[in-house]
Amino acid sequence: MNLGIIGQAVGLFAITNIDDIMILALFFAQGAGHKGTTRNIAIGQYLGFAAILGAAVAAAFGATFLPESAIPYLGLLPLALGIKAAVQAWKHRNDPEEDREKRAGSPKFLEVAAVTFANGGDNIGVYVPVFATAGLGGMSVYVIVFLILLAVWIAAGRFFATRPVIAKALSRWGHILLPIVLIGIGALILIEGGAFGL
Repeated sequence: MNLGIIGQAVGLFAITNIDDIMILALFFAQGAGHKGTTRNIAIGQYLGFAAILGAAVAAAFGATFLPESAIPYLGLLPLALGIKAAVQAWKHRNDPEEDREKRAGSPKFLEVAAVTFANGGDNIGVYVPVFATAGLGGMSVYVIVFLILLAVWIAAGRFFATRPVIAKALSRWGHILLPIVLIGIGALILIEGGAFGL
């Protein structure tokens, strides 16, 4: 393996996915103390990212399953999930903290996958030219490095969510932060992509 390509893959992954660590930490905080949280988040993250990679690899070979004009509308996924979480947070705003934590439960892996895919939809446009010029061997290196780093990202999100100071803050404010972050991501994807003529 060419160390130059590995270094480029590490850099490209880090730059295009740095925001995912905060989202992962919020998901881990949401599922704190619930069985299956790490599994659900890991499965969802890998499913969502596999969809991103699949679309980028296909497009690098000339096939496109998702027209470029449709990518901004992926912002509707986190926006809808954020609104749903905001409604739940508002509905139970006066409940004791323990009750909120029990009700939140572990994040569903399909929700994590949807947020991962929507948040990384713009990454497809970055990955396609890189994959197309890297050739089959280089593309394989990128994909392998990305999949390994995804596990590192999941571990980092879990690490941040379990640090006492951060965990306490996320436990207290996570039910408010998660909807804000998801709605913000959704709105940003829609606005930056020019969806609905924005």
